[in-house]
Amino acid sequence: MKAHLSVFALSAIIIASIGVAPVFGQIQDTIVVTTDKSSYSEGDSIMVTGEVKVLLGGEALSLIVKAPNGNIVSVDQLTVGSDKKFSTDLTAGGSLMRSDGTYTIIVQYGSQSRTAETTFSFSGSGMSSNEGNVTGNTVSIDGADELISYKITGGKLINIIPDVDAKSLIVTIEATSDGSLTITIPRSVADALDNDGKDDVYFVLVDGEEVDFDETKTSTSRTLTIQFPAGAEEIEIIGTFVVPEFGTIAVMILAVAIISIIAISARSRLSIMPKY
Repeated sequence: MKAHLSVFALSAIIIASIGVAPVFGQIQDTIVVTTDKSSYSEGDSIMVTGEVKVLLGGEALSLIVKAPNGNIVSVDQLTVGSDKKFSTDLTAGGSLMRSDGTYTIIVQYGSQSRTAETTFSFSGSGMSSNEGNVTGNTVSIDGADELISYKITGGKLINIIPDVDAKSLIVTIEATSDGSLTITIPRSVADALDNDGKDDVYFVLVDGEEVDFDETKTSTSRTLTIQFPAGAEEIEIIGTFVVPEFGTIAVMILAVAIISIIAISARSRLSIMPKY
């Protein structure tokens, strides 16, 4: 009798252990994604790897990298191998990944229920993203066909970056003394308009403080003359429109969304068709 009880107790322990212990080598989530390191410096290679639980034939995996401020840094589509694994290499830094902080990698495979994310830290870019776009007295902006022209006294203009969320242009300067910046902004690059489409006033900040400025206008551009003190580092010109900084990426995202919608719609139609 004691022998029977011992066997029964041992069996119960084994069954309970199997019930609570994860199966070795089997992922517990529908999809997982990781990076080879938790933090990177400019120029480092970021190795992204992951695995899906269920292989969906013909489905590509979407990967999006977001900056600390929520802006999209990178968009890509990856192929999931027959072993249910995927991988890609990214380079830390560049024109879109410049700010230090925590970046988020989001992957989606098929439906939105098959989504996972991971994060990594970036120490920041040592070179301003538009530093190479400053030529003479003009600056080119990503996504814009026309150039911004400027004249500065008492310092040096480093770069101009569009902030789509704030609808502003952020001008980075090195002010060695009190000076002024005269900047001519094509209306196709940025503008300030009211609800009727008529000219509205810009809102200008120097190192976060609102300042007055002089302005002249034409049908194609607006020229602002802004005074700044010695030591100033940033001038923000806020309007109601700024050319998208991520125009190409936005098109890629739209294309991925359209393809996904078409694929899901096609599967839905097939699933509801009556069988004869």
